[in-house]
Amino acid sequence: MKTIKTSYYLIPVVLSALVVAGLLYYFFLTDFAEEKETVGYVYIDEDDSVDSVFSKLQPYASEHAMAGFKCIARHSAYKDKIRTGRYAIKPGISVVNTFRNLKNGHQEAEMLTVPEARTADRLAGVLARKLMLDSLTIATSLTDNDFCKHWGYDTTTIACLFVPNTYEVYWNVSLDGLMERMQKEHDHFWNGERTAKATALGLTPNEICTMASIIDEETANNAEKPMIAGMYLNRLKQGMPLQADPTIKFAMKRFELKRIYHDMLRYDSPYNTYRNVGLPPGPIKIASIKGIDAVLNRVAHDFLYMCAKEDFSGTHNFARTYSEHLKNAAKYSKALNERGIK
Repeated sequence: MKTIKTSYYLIPVVLSALVVAGLLYYFFLTDFAEEKETVGYVYIDEDDSVDSVFSKLQPYASEHAMAGFKCIARHSAYKDKIRTGRYAIKPGISVVNTFRNLKNGHQEAEMLTVPEARTADRLAGVLARKLMLDSLTIATSLTDNDFCKHWGYDTTTIACLFVPNTYEVYWNVSLDGLMERMQKEHDHFWNGERTAKATALGLTPNEICTMASIIDEETANNAEKPMIAGMYLNRLKQGMPLQADPTIKFAMKRFELKRIYHDMLRYDSPYNTYRNVGLPPGPIKIASIKGIDAVLNRVAHDFLYMCAKEDFSGTHNFARTYSEHLKNAAKYSKALNERGIK
């Protein structure tokens, strides 16, 4: 009888424990996300408070999961140290583990593509869409000589630091952190063979990037780029102006131009390669990898002139003499006129 009576008194205790366990599971150990198949992302920045974090999480969570998350957050020191970042809300992750990820800053990396941008503000705009940094901060820094000098460049050459590619970075990376990463990628890119080829041509990596940026603007045909590189290197060697139309567009900041007229060639700018001999002060865009490698692996020939082909294929007619070049130019000009391109 005593054993039965003792067991009888244990029943409420056991039931209470089961209820508590059930509640703990329901609010804290259940999946945080209602969605069972896709991953969502929450972006927490420096302006967020604990309440704004709750608001950003709300669309992903069930009502009871959100209640459990709030309970944990409010009974911890989370509000005193909210970590910025891009956090993945994954199916199958419990409320507790979701909280731990945010509290400990366990964020998901972002795939950042550095574009072949023409200007600092365009580069800044693209980067800012993938990072916590705002475009004004990036653009202002890239056009500040003291900032650029810190990284070994100036405002005309800072584009040489960037190698257009896709990189895995954290959304809340600082500007200095981003620049350190770009410097590391740049040094890796130019390590060894590429630097040796640049030295053999008598050019620095910055000068290679500058020439490559012009070639990139001359054609989208990667197969032809080494031919164009060979022509520009011939001109440099002979002390001839490069006479590259894309440098006029860059100098005038008129990238929409389809045709360069004679009066534009007098535009006063150090980037005007009709008025100035040699390379311009720096790249007219972030040079592509194909463009850089085209210069480093240029085709050796004796052409000194080129003109866009009259078939608008995006390729060029090359010439050794000026008289031959004038014939090619006349054919292209005629084609432009026939199409009404101004």
